[in-house]
Amino acid sequence: MNVLVLLGMSVAFLSLFAISEWLYVKGKVAVEITRKISHIGTGILTLVFPVVLTNHWEVLILCSSFLILLVLSIRFEFLKGINNVERTTYGSVLYPVAVYLVYLVYAETGNLGHFYAPILILAICDPVAALVGRRWPLIPFSVAGETKTVAGSVAFSLSAFFITGIIWMMESEPLSVQSIFTVLAIALISALTEAVSRKGWDNLSIPLSVLLVIWMGS
Repeated sequence: MNVLVLLGMSVAFLSLFAISEWLYVKGKVAVEITRKISHIGTGILTLVFPVVLTNHWEVLILCSSFLILLVLSIRFEFLKGINNVERTTYGSVLYPVAVYLVYLVYAETGNLGHFYAPILILAICDPVAALVGRRWPLIPFSVAGETKTVAGSVAFSLSAFFITGIIWMMESEPLSVQSIFTVLAIALISALTEAVSRKGWDNLSIPLSVLLVIWMGS
């Protein structure tokens, strides 16, 4: 176990949270923006896990530590750049859970696509859907009291399609017909999962839906 790597990763994540907090408190940036910065930044930092971490125990230590930190931040009302939203959401605490579960699948299969596809779709497509939905609130619909938009779902699906397609092309040239159908299914099912999830549960349901489609298509 490389303690220095774990410390370095911890510092990187804490620095990201500190930047979001500074932007919210001092820069007066809206909390939805600072949450998205943390969301995307966390996903990007997580991409190095297969490169710098050697086993799932190291990932478990990191994810558990930040899960505890995020639970405490909600309980004692700090990290307001992440938590200070009016709606009830469990998204922040579910994020490290999702990362660890995805890493477990990658550790079992050894296929980088099984790690990068769920993490990138969660990190990028989810914020894209939210931002597009707010900017162009076309065809709104309600899911258990939460309002979402078809425009946001379409943006999610398109970005997921391109992200997954790029990952698959990097792994296998050229794409087979089965791979194309798998990429399309991932884009559609993950977008549908995001659309029907509420209270931040999409941080867990999105990557799990991606892994499910990959498993069914293999």
